[in-house]
Amino acid sequence: MAAIPKTRSVTAHVPVELAERVDEIAGRLERSKNWIVKQALSDWIDQEEERSRLTREALADVDTGRVIDHQAVQAWAESLNTETPLPVPY
Repeated sequence: MAAIPKTRSVTAHVPVELAERVDEIAGRLERSKNWIVKQALSDWIDQEEERSRLTREALADVDTGRVIDHQAVQAWAESLNTETPLPVPY
């Protein structure tokens, strides 16, 4: 028998329009408003954690000098609409 995870209520005041959208989606998906909010919050937290990880990774690249010159990227981007695009800069 699987253990039931502990839960805790979180209260948030949201604009009426947002609450109505949650109501509409819950009805359309035949899910509770609670399920919709938990899903949205979980997805947002995952997205924020990934954004934080990528930012730390990028800053580490900068600290070690692993960067691509802006002018090289700009020249590459501008070449994409030509018959002879430049190779991706490294």
